[in-house]
Amino acid sequence: MYSLFGLSHEATLLLWALVAIVILIVMIAKFKWNPFVVLLMASLFLGLIIGMKPLDVVDSVQSGLGGTLGSIAIVIGLGTMLGKMMAESGGAEQIANTLINRFGEKRIPWAMLIVGLIVGMPVFFEVGIILLIPILFTVIRKTNISLLKVGIPMLAGLSTVHGLLPPHPAPMIAIDAFGANIGMTIMYALIVGIPTAIIAGPLFGTYIGNRIVVHPPQGLSEQFTSHRPDQSERLLPGFGLTMLTILMPVILMLTGSIVEIAAPESSSGLAMFFRFIGNEVVAMFIATVFAFFSLGFAQGFSKEDISKFTSECLAPTASIILIIGGGGAFKQILIDSGVGEAIASVATAAHVNVVVFAYLVAALIRVATGSATVAMTTAAGIVAPVLALTPGANVELVVLATGAGSLILSHVNDAGFWMVKEFFNMSVPQTLKSWTVMETLLSLVAFIIIFVLNIMV
Repeated sequence: MYSLFGLSHEATLLLWALVAIVILIVMIAKFKWNPFVVLLMASLFLGLIIGMKPLDVVDSVQSGLGGTLGSIAIVIGLGTMLGKMMAESGGAEQIANTLINRFGEKRIPWAMLIVGLIVGMPVFFEVGIILLIPILFTVIRKTNISLLKVGIPMLAGLSTVHGLLPPHPAPMIAIDAFGANIGMTIMYALIVGIPTAIIAGPLFGTYIGNRIVVHPPQGLSEQFTSHRPDQSERLLPGFGLTMLTILMPVILMLTGSIVEIAAPESSSGLAMFFRFIGNEVVAMFIATVFAFFSLGFAQGFSKEDISKFTSECLAPTASIILIIGGGGAFKQILIDSGVGEAIASVATAAHVNVVVFAYLVAALIRVATGSATVAMTTAAGIVAPVLALTPGANVELVVLATGAGSLILSHVNDAGFWMVKEFFNMSVPQTLKSWTVMETLLSLVAFIIIFVLNIMV
């Protein structure tokens, strides 16, 4: 390893790791390089400059990438298919219509919050926006309510599950890296996420909606049409059936975790069965296949239609999967090179609370790179060694702290920022005052609740 300025071995490791992270941030944020390429470049640079053997560096990159994507890639692919079936069948529209009818016009912001929370569970944030924008514009036309007053709660719901709630891929990355229990993470995520979404959603939405008045861009809703067969054009899938389909992976995972907690040593056939179906991969597989029937064949789609939907929806996920894999490679280099141990040693000596540490690391990377996915994946590799040296830490709350940090301060280097700006027909200052503030509220409120829970439990 090349030592700098006579520094100790540990200090030199940390300095080179900082240089690698700066390279990663500058190349993504300033020069707009593809994050996957930059993550690989930073991984190779760090491994070689620290003194690892070249072939060991390659092995670490391969094992880190493959190990990270082992289950995450499957969850992403199946979740995308499930979301596509929900869109094409009209299931998302059915959920929105039912909640709006039951909540009434005055409480539509609350209805859209719930819609965002539900629809966002199996799909990426960007996909969730595409699914719900037509419904949002329809609501605006029918009620003449402020776009931001209704839209901000919807965005808050989508963003909350994106950062906090499994089986969404973002928190699944941290769950896998930290070895957290999925069921417990879901339960804590609900405790943290619901009040957080309420504050950043309907409450803030009402405030900002009265101060910034914007209107949907003309003709945009025509781009968001499904391919429903003519004979079922007016027949949406039932509300209960749609809800069952979307919530099925969450229900199965919770069931498996409850059995694990109630009978951890049981080897009975029934206990093994519930553990099997509660595995995130199996749960998503069951829910997706069920969706082929409940939201596919039952709605008049042919097998060719379903094959087409499930094939074409996977293309946009390729870059996200590669980014996650690249983050896993960088994480493995941090571990194998000894940087992880050095970070853990410094953090332990400084007595930094691991929940605070996880939040701050994820937040700094998020602000610098603009990507919540890059923030969570990179932070997982930095935080994992610290967590391993922190006996008694609540691993599930560390997962949520990492997720909360990855949501903060979305600005001009975040693709989501521009997506919201264009769909909501806002200027850059208006987007900063509404969307950016909402994301920061989500992050800070969630962290406060997580910190309090960490003291109590």
